Amino acid sequence: MRGRGGRNMRGGPLRHAPYKVKQFFPHLPFDIYLCDTFFPRVKPSLDEQNFAQALIKKNQDISPSPQEQTSILNLVTKIQTVMDNLIVAPGGFDACQIDEVRQVGSFKKGTMLLGRNIADVVVILKTLPTVEAISALANKVNEELKTQDPSESILMVINDRGFDIENAEATVKVLITTVHQNIRKLDPDIHLDVRVAQSHLAAIRHSRWFEENAHHSSIKVLIRILRDVRNRFDGFEPLTPWMLDLLAHYAIMNNPSRQALPLNLAFKRCFQLLASGLFLPGSAGIVDPCENGAIRVHTSMSLEQQDQVCLTAQTLFRVIAHGGYKQILGLEGNADVSAQMTVWDGVVVTPLEKAYEKPPEEKKEDDENTDDMEQENAEDMEEIGRASCRERV
Repeated sequence: MRGRGGRNMRGGPLRHAPYKVKQFFPHLPFDIYLCDTFFPRVKPSLDEQNFAQALIKKNQDISPSPQEQTSILNLVTKIQTVMDNLIVAPGGFDACQIDEVRQVGSFKKGTMLLGRNIADVVVILKTLPTVEAISALANKVNEELKTQDPSESILMVINDRGFDIENAEATVKVLITTVHQNIRKLDPDIHLDVRVAQSHLAAIRHSRWFEENAHHSSIKVLIRILRDVRNRFDGFEPLTPWMLDLLAHYAIMNNPSRQALPLNLAFKRCFQLLASGLFLPGSAGIVDPCENGAIRVHTSMSLEQQDQVCLTAQTLFRVIAHGGYKQILGLEGNADVSAQMTVWDGVVVTPLEKAYEKPPEEKKEDDENTDDMEQENAEDMEEIGRASCRERV
């Protein structure tokens, strides 16, 4: 009979259907601000003037003082001047060559918090960033600063990302990287870690994008408030500053009218988006505008962290919906409302439990099963050996 041996009934070779790669179709979580025309209000919107004033007051409370801003600006200006001189006229300094110096981070964006007087500066080297070159540059900057003002107390600390320059009032983190064509030449044994160098280049792209797209004052205010909320609730700890920047911009500007939403609505929308699963697996999320390949920013978090952010937002949004915004903003109360049961106008808000549990590691079980099988096989072989010996005897 034909059809045996890998051939069909007519004698030809057997052909299998091509394997189809499963495509990923991300979905957008429900967002009332994108489809409000399909869900018209049946009641007039609530008066949230007190809520809006509370947000403005919170922003004023956590904004850096003029003295802090002046002190950090003075230190950044001094370091920038030293770097510019090394670019134009390095003199006898040949440990490395500086291509350019860029300010990044919350100081550049205007989203600094009170009591955190830290600025970030990225130094791009033309040469390879060896450990010796970074150390020589740090010592050179420290010497130049002490020469400019011998009475000022300057502390220099070298770390795995570059070095820090501190005085009594401010701190400047000098982040080292190199030009793009040198990234593939980095050796982890003698150079700066390649992931660190790439993250510093990404910080420059983030700062440039923010300057071009997020210059609206409401975005900066919302970012500052969100950063304060993140610092006070452990469930939001996985959210990075770049995620908060994009989330604030999305909440304020991404709407059909393309007009900035009021601050109170944008603040609630951030919690609505997170609670509805914006940063969960399968969600379209927010695409990183500074990276190629349509990378969603929340994919850098683990599954446990994504679940943690979502359940925390769900609990806190229920508190906001029942008038507990002052506890969320830290204007009243000291308890963590995301971890304790609370009552608001007779409504009990209970913290949610985790929906995702990390599966147990199967590798250990497989190893144990393999050991058991090997032990059983050894015992069987030993029994067979004994039987054969008895037969010989």
